[in-house]
Amino acid sequence: MKVNILNRMGMAVVISALSFVGTSMPTDAQQQAQEEQKQQERGQRQSEQKQQQRQERVQRKAEQDQKQQQRVQQQQEQQQERIQRQSEQDRKQQQQRVQQQQQQDQGQQQKQQQRLSQQQQQKLISQQQQRVVQYRQHLEQQQALAQQNAVLLQQQKRIAQYRFQEQYLDRVRQQQIHLRDDRFDYARDPYFYTAPIYRYNRGGSYYETNEYGAKTLRQAVNYGYEAGFRAGKADRDDRWGSNYKDSYAYRDANYGYSGYYVDRSDYNYYFRQGFRRGYEDGYNSRYQYGRFANGNYSILDTILSQILNFQALR
Repeated sequence: MKVNILNRMGMAVVISALSFVGTSMPTDAQQQAQEEQKQQERGQRQSEQKQQQRQERVQRKAEQDQKQQQRVQQQQEQQQERIQRQSEQDRKQQQQRVQQQQQQDQGQQQKQQQRLSQQQQQKLISQQQQRVVQYRQHLEQQQALAQQNAVLLQQQKRIAQYRFQEQYLDRVRQQQIHLRDDRFDYARDPYFYTAPIYRYNRGGSYYETNEYGAKTLRQAVNYGYEAGFRAGKADRDDRWGSNYKDSYAYRDANYGYSGYYVDRSDYNYYFRQGFRRGYEDGYNSRYQYGRFANGNYSILDTILSQILNFQALR
């Protein structure tokens, strides 16, 4: 009897334990599943946050690139506008210069309609023939002085100035050859029958000339400026002291002179006026008195007018 009771009690205990186990297992599985779901949700949120951050970075980068492109485009447009304005200003200035030159040419043609008398023409021709003979003699005399100066430059080791002088002398030699071989037609040259239209002052005295003589004097100033600029640059390259009067080209002052239309003394004077200013610009590496365009040095028009100071006779 007691055995049966004990057996029944044991069975009850076993059944109760099994029931407890049966009810606790589903609870643990649910907790684990919930935990996994939470982890998945956290992972998904983190992934979404990272994706959103990447998108924001990409968007910011795109906005920055767009702003940079806009700035570049704006700068290009501003540069283009400046170029257009400058081009328009240059075009207008060129038109004004052309119109002024045309007006001057018309006025000069009208003034030059008056021809010189035969007696005046013959006087000019005689003066010109004498001028050419004297110029040929002068060029021959200058050769010895040029050689002496070249030796001195080599002794002083002024290589750049020596090279400049050689180039200068080569141009003068070409002039000498042209003067020797030239067969000048005095009868057909308009200089000898055209009346003077300008007067200019040099050394306190007034001189008169026509447009052909005036053109020669303008060339003298410009040739002087070019030679002076190159001579000044050569002294600067040689690290030599500034002294434009020390240059053989300044003392000679004949480059560009054909021997016609004006006296050599007049040409030399205005050549040196341009040379001095060109030397200062070349030595100091600047363009205060002139400019460089199309491979050539030339003096500014305003400076040229101040130097020559031509006055119309009529």
